[in-house]
Amino acid sequence: KVKHGSYPCVVCHCRKKCLLFNDVVLLVATLHTGFSRRAKSFEMILIGRFLEGIGAGRTPHYSMLM
Repeated sequence: KVKHGSYPCVVCHCRKKCLLFNDVVLLVATLHTGFSRRAKSFEMILIGRFLEGIGAGRTPHYSMLM
C-alpha cells in the first residue's frame, strides 16, 4: 500500500531512522536533566527540558508517516 506518493519501504526506513534519532535526542535530554542535580547546574535542567520539548514535538509527525 503506497501512501504519500512514496514506496512503502522508503517510508518505513525513513520512519525507523527518524524515530531512532528522536530516541537519541530524548536520551540526551534525560541524561542532562538527571545529572543536573549532581552538577548543581540550573542550565543543564533548561537544556534538558528544551531537548525534551523538541523530542516530544517531533514524535507525532514521525508516527503519522506510516
